[in-house]
Amino acid sequence: MAAHLEVMAFLEEGYRCTVPIRQFVLTVDEPVESGGSDRGPMPTELLLASLAACFAMAVAHVARKEGLTVPNLAVKARGEYEGLRFARIRVEVDADLPDRERLRGLVERAVRYCYVSNTLRGELQVSVGLGGEQP
Repeated sequence: MAAHLEVMAFLEEGYRCTVPIRQFVLTVDEPVESGGSDRGPMPTELLLASLAACFAMAVAHVARKEGLTVPNLAVKARGEYEGLRFARIRVEVDADLPDRERLRGLVERAVRYCYVSNTLRGELQVSVGLGGEQP
């Protein structure tokens, strides 16, 4: 049986949504110029944030397995729009690790541990339907 993760978003007003996740509550919105009230990040910003955070955790995981700490680890995810989607996303890792080749090795090994980048790079099936109906 496959494990699953479920998150629900509730439309509050305009484009603003509330997304409860465990004990946390996120606010998602659009900027004013896009018809929102700018009370939270856009969904595409959350996608990039999820990717950057997941990859940072993956690098930290690989480093811990080697008994290393990675000072000032920072991961940037940059998406390039093409119409109504990202055509390209680039992930860049930086840290205060003097040995750049060691950091490069950590990054290369971290790729297999990042759930978000693995999902985005794979063949993902997304279906849309009404609640209560079988896909």
